[in-house]
Amino acid sequence: MLSVLVTGANRGLGLEFTRQYLDAGWRVIATCRAPHEAPELRELAKRYEHLAIHAIDVRNFVAIDQLASALADQPLDVLINNAGVYGDKPGNGFGSIDYGLWQDVLKTNTLAPVKLSESFLAHLRRGSRKLIVGITSLMGSMGDNTSGNAICYRSSKAALNAAFKSLSLDLKPLGIGVLILNPGWVLTDMGGPGATTTVEQSITGMRRIIDQYTPALSGRFMNFDGRELPW
Repeated sequence: MLSVLVTGANRGLGLEFTRQYLDAGWRVIATCRAPHEAPELRELAKRYEHLAIHAIDVRNFVAIDQLASALADQPLDVLINNAGVYGDKPGNGFGSIDYGLWQDVLKTNTLAPVKLSESFLAHLRRGSRKLIVGITSLMGSMGDNTSGNAICYRSSKAALNAAFKSLSLDLKPLGIGVLILNPGWVLTDMGGPGATTTVEQSITGMRRIIDQYTPALSGRFMNFDGRELPW
């Protein structure tokens, strides 16, 4: 049975990744900060015996290592770094930046995916697919930035893109691929009611890219519909 680890699995994109992979017969390791506050995720656990839920805050690097150690005997095919925060809020623009908040956004959106990739590297090397996925955003594109604002979020995703591009080169000799995927503007709590893409459409598209992965895609910035995006 193929296996996938999904962070931020309690709602939105992470929950739909979990649901779709379970339906496809994969073993899913779903993580989130507070599973007791994730009724939809817990309901899936009642229906699928191949779902394991773990409470973890991705900002806690000790906890990440502890989870990796607890799962040391389990190979992993795909690691999906989905957990993320927006952070930017009204009044947090240039001139009144909350630098503590910015550090928290960077730790969640940029450092944590790299740390998870490090900690689960041995698991991935034993898997058959050997694939790391970073869920990023078009707002991390410098070439597409024509409106400014959202300094915290934009910088965290641009940094994630740069880090995962480097990982794609560093891990190539090990046969491990790295996908950098933009889910689109999605109807989630973060995306808001004006978004143009449903969660189902986004995840179906990203899963198609993951399923059809070839080494030629490693380190490229891809949209959920298969288009390549500007850095």
